[in-house]
Amino acid sequence: MKEILIGLLFAVFWASASVATKIGLQSAEPFVITNTRFILAALLMLVWAHLVRRHPLPKRSEFRPLLVYGLLNASIYLGVFSWAMRYATAGLGSLSVALNPLLIAIISAFVLKKKVDKAVWAGLLMGIIGVGIVTFPVLRDSTATPLGVSLLFSSMLSYSLGTVYFSKLSWSIPRLVINGWQVLFGALTLLPVTLWFSDWERHEWGLPFWGSVLWLAVPVSIGAVQLWLYLLHRDPVKAALWLYLCPILGFFYAWLLVGESITLYTGVGTVLVIWGLYSGQRSPKTVNTRAN
Repeated sequence: MKEILIGLLFAVFWASASVATKIGLQSAEPFVITNTRFILAALLMLVWAHLVRRHPLPKRSEFRPLLVYGLLNASIYLGVFSWAMRYATAGLGSLSVALNPLLIAIISAFVLKKKVDKAVWAGLLMGIIGVGIVTFPVLRDSTATPLGVSLLFSSMLSYSLGTVYFSKLSWSIPRLVINGWQVLFGALTLLPVTLWFSDWERHEWGLPFWGSVLWLAVPVSIGAVQLWLYLLHRDPVKAALWLYLCPILGFFYAWLLVGESITLYTGVGTVLVIWGLYSGQRSPKTVNTRAN
């Protein structure tokens, strides 16, 4: 039950990222949103971890994995994702998250030599069908450029690689420390791109920008990622099944915040997604907890 509640809460926060990014893009540059979000989230986590909780700094040998994870899971994934939001709808942004469970399962099978349980494969398939049904009317009516679609796929591939990379390693430091440092490295590696490619004359430091950044930094980068790291320690493939809820919740947020309609497709697809989650989560655990 605890794992189900954590998975649900993760999906609730993570699904809000596309809408929050779209709101920020009304007056802000994508890389500036992402970099500011990273810096704020990293400072909050590292101050709390090292000054308040008195956790030790990572070992010298742990900084390189943190840098690689930060590149894959932060700067490349979220930097490219925020860029893609200029050329794709928020609905497509939420939909793209549904690629991750399948990508993670395939990469895990090859990299981790991990045999994926049949029930998990069934859950993956059911989730794909459910998400496809939910998004059919949106895809039929929405517009996106080839660049936007390519960027979304690239960002999801980076996220999936980062997920498997994280699961492959044995970490000796708390999840909060891992998250804080990987986000800081994400900010530092993305900063040159932000400074070089952002149109500073277009950027406005108003309420849409700061509201977007604060939401993305605290509930998403801190809250959702902490929950995600916990799920990854249990089983990366099963954790990925929770990503199927993100498009469903993303469309719900769109209905709630901008008045988009919820159709019969939404209801049928949601039932299939929940069925897929149940099917995958009830299979035997295939990866043991390796860290805090």
